Amino acid sequence: MKLSAEIIQANWEIFLTNIEEHISGDRKEKLLNFYNKFSERLILMPAAHKKEYHNAFPGGYVDHVNRVVRCSLKQYELWKDEGADTSTFTIEELIFSAINHDLGKMGDEEQDSYIPQTDKWRKEKLGEDYMFNNKVPFASVPDRGLFLLQSHDIKYTFNEMLAIQTHDGLYDPANDKYLKGWMPEQKPRTALPFILHQADMMAARIEFEKEWLPKFSRDNLATQKKNFTLDNNKKSTSTKSKALSNIGSKGLKSMLDNL
Repeated sequence: MKLSAEIIQANWEIFLTNIEEHISGDRKEKLLNFYNKFSERLILMPAAHKKEYHNAFPGGYVDHVNRVVRCSLKQYELWKDEGADTSTFTIEELIFSAINHDLGKMGDEEQDSYIPQTDKWRKEKLGEDYMFNNKVPFASVPDRGLFLLQSHDIKYTFNEMLAIQTHDGLYDPANDKYLKGWMPEQKPRTALPFILHQADMMAARIEFEKEWLPKFSRDNLATQKKNFTLDNNKKSTSTKSKALSNIGSKGLKSMLDNL
């Protein structure tokens, strides 16, 4: 998937507008200064390094963040309508967390995390248009993002810290201590982390569908089915027979043989 230069520019303007409209106080200016300082890197940054992941193309990062902001507001309304206690956080905290949830993907002050893939085989066979920059010391995305905010004197609340830290949900084992506690006093005391996680998942899924579902069309699948068969050559047939002969269950062997 590719974004036009016009869409990339429009996305960046929306990104900055979200800060203008939803962030208040001194940190609004500090946040705007931060993002303008690194604008040349961020505008064209991908959201991931591999095609199988979401938005792994130039401009993909800002496109993803803007979608997470929109999904966060929609998830907020859903949670509110269903009776969630939305008094435990503010809309500003929600938008601040959404805007900065993946900031750690930027890299550090000097280096990008994602750089163009130089290995032709990995690019063609594994779909890795980008690779991780080994000049950037390892840190998790949430940890690096919070560090970047802190190092530029951009303050964040406890709610925002918790939401950014746990936005990957239980996909990240580091979040077990926050999200797997059975005791009531160990559970988050705000729905904010769950709303952000669901918004991030929603955005990533939509981006996956936009990129991949057209490739899984009926015509494409029909072509794949036509081109692939275990009986393409003698070697395949031989391999199939050998594998089936090693199956102990007659019923399973019969089912696989019929296939």
